[in-house]
Amino acid sequence: MKDYHPISSYPRALSSIIISVGLLAIFITFASWMLLSYPIGDAVRSYFYGADRMKSSDSPIIWEDSSASEVYGEVKTDMVDRNTSFSKTSKIAGNGSAHDSQIDEEKDLLRTGKIKPKLASDSSSDEWRTRSVDLSENQESHDLPTSSVSGSNESSAGSVDSGCNLYHGHWFYDSSGPLYTNNSCPVLTQMQNCQGNGRPDKEYENWRWRPTQCELPRFNGTTFLELMNGKTLAFVGDSVARNQMESLLCMLWQVEVPEKRGNRHMQRWYFRSKSVTIVRIWSSWLVHQTSEPFSDVPKGVVKVHLDLPDETFMQYISNFDVVVLSSGHWFVKQSVYVLNDEIVGAQLWSPPQPISMKISSIEAFGKSVETSLTAMVTHPNYTGITIVRSYSPDHYEGGGWNAGGSCTGKVKPALPAELVENGFTNIMHEKQLTGFNRAIKKSTNRSKLKLMDITDAFSYRHDGHRGPFRSPDPSKITKRSPDGRPPPQDCLHWCMPGPVDTWNELALEIIRLEYEGSFKHS
Repeated sequence: MKDYHPISSYPRALSSIIISVGLLAIFITFASWMLLSYPIGDAVRSYFYGADRMKSSDSPIIWEDSSASEVYGEVKTDMVDRNTSFSKTSKIAGNGSAHDSQIDEEKDLLRTGKIKPKLASDSSSDEWRTRSVDLSENQESHDLPTSSVSGSNESSAGSVDSGCNLYHGHWFYDSSGPLYTNNSCPVLTQMQNCQGNGRPDKEYENWRWRPTQCELPRFNGTTFLELMNGKTLAFVGDSVARNQMESLLCMLWQVEVPEKRGNRHMQRWYFRSKSVTIVRIWSSWLVHQTSEPFSDVPKGVVKVHLDLPDETFMQYISNFDVVVLSSGHWFVKQSVYVLNDEIVGAQLWSPPQPISMKISSIEAFGKSVETSLTAMVTHPNYTGITIVRSYSPDHYEGGGWNAGGSCTGKVKPALPAELVENGFTNIMHEKQLTGFNRAIKKSTNRSKLKLMDITDAFSYRHDGHRGPFRSPDPSKITKRSPDGRPPPQDCLHWCMPGPVDTWNELALEIIRLEYEGSFKHS
């Protein structure tokens, strides 16, 4: 029998242990580095959706003196509580009266244009804001206050995760002026031609947006055409979407004159040098609508089917590489909301018999956003970039567009003390973001959803609207009457050149980041 010496196996066992410990140390080090560099939750969301969660921001507003660029101090404004909510159900009698007190409050908002916002710092504040819309048109740097979106989404190009939030910043005066004039853009409609319509001031054309953490380059038409080489960009929405589309064409016109094509259903402009096509499709609600009789609703009253996307643009969606989508302002117009072939709500219409109204026009807007975006991110043949431009604020102060509301005399962006919180705009913005985020969770295709969150930044731009300068009519009234009544005016659509050009600077940066990546940091 041979003697057994355990000591002889020690070297081999010891070597195995050392190798195992070494491999484990390498694995732990690598795993730690991966977790620190790429948080799992963000990485997964980014990979599948290009989106992150909403992140609240409560940044102070900073005012800098226009002449000395001296910081006066930090001022925090009272922000409207965007968690304001209304009851979802009520019984509407034949006369259209609501029995639920919260629905009564919302009905008053939609009827009179007034809302009493809940302020973050003072829930009992008596500060009121007016809201209404004129929709008759169918178819050397001086720094201003810092603005921040109340929520940010990784799907909003320029999120904190990407190194910069494009929507947190301030307005500054750029003496170099706009890229075009009202005389150098043939596509500019007379309605947006504020200078041609007699507006006497011009400073509103020179204020540009500056993000806090990075640069937002001036729009460059050549860069845009090169990035979009062989591609098609479509604007889908209402007259404010048309406003943005005309702004883009005006800036591109300075580089190349396009060929106009298309028809009454789809306007098209073709830039031959790079085979770039710009398209505009009218879609008031972004979902299916019809004026044909439905149940007790007569012909002529628009029925908005909240669960069906608008086939007007969806039939072409696979042909588009970039879609800029926007809506919302038509939800103050007369309409009836249909869901699953059932009437669930109405705006400015009373049923002949009592009907259970389950949703308001504000909630209907959020549902329309969810429906239209879900249709896009689940379309089997759509692989493009969808840029959702957030709700564009109006600035009717003192009443609705037909009830004394005015933006007359505003010649510069608002100071913090001048900023009047618009409760209706805030809750519409909230519902839009809710619909946006719900659509992200349903994504099944390779398209990407991006949020261009301009609402807070543009709340300061009460100076950028047409006001009373809506036409070249020399006899139009542009000043208040002796008893103080303002003239008829438009405080929803934007002058061109003007603040609306910033939307296309942001759109170009979103497209550039998608195709090239990386911010240009300040």
